[in-house]
Amino acid sequence: MTVKRIVVDIQYGDVPALGDFYQKLFGLTPVMDQGWIMTLSSGETAKVQLSIASEGGSGAPVPDMSVEVDDVDAAYARAKEIGAEITYDITDEPWGVRRFFARDPAGKVLNILAHIG
Repeated sequence: MTVKRIVVDIQYGDVPALGDFYQKLFGLTPVMDQGWIMTLSSGETAKVQLSIASEGGSGAPVPDMSVEVDDVDAAYARAKEIGAEITYDITDEPWGVRRFFARDPAGKVLNILAHIG
């Protein structure tokens, strides 16, 4: 058996509003919208990964999801521009990533990162 995809599901009463947040922050495009569920995609083919953690590193709490981007500084600027709550400021971590945490309108904490070095 091969896992082909893992999808993050977020429960939130205002599906269009949360979809709008992710579209604005990451430039994702709706690929399905049934009203009660909306699926967004970047169009990229991604590796299937699942992280299990006892802490978030550098004393941070474990985030709800991690999103790797090609330009973390641009993502940070966009997050601030749309008013996302930054819960962990942008930091170069000793394990080779530059990252920040932002909270989405549903309360989920996003670890937004890019590999450096």
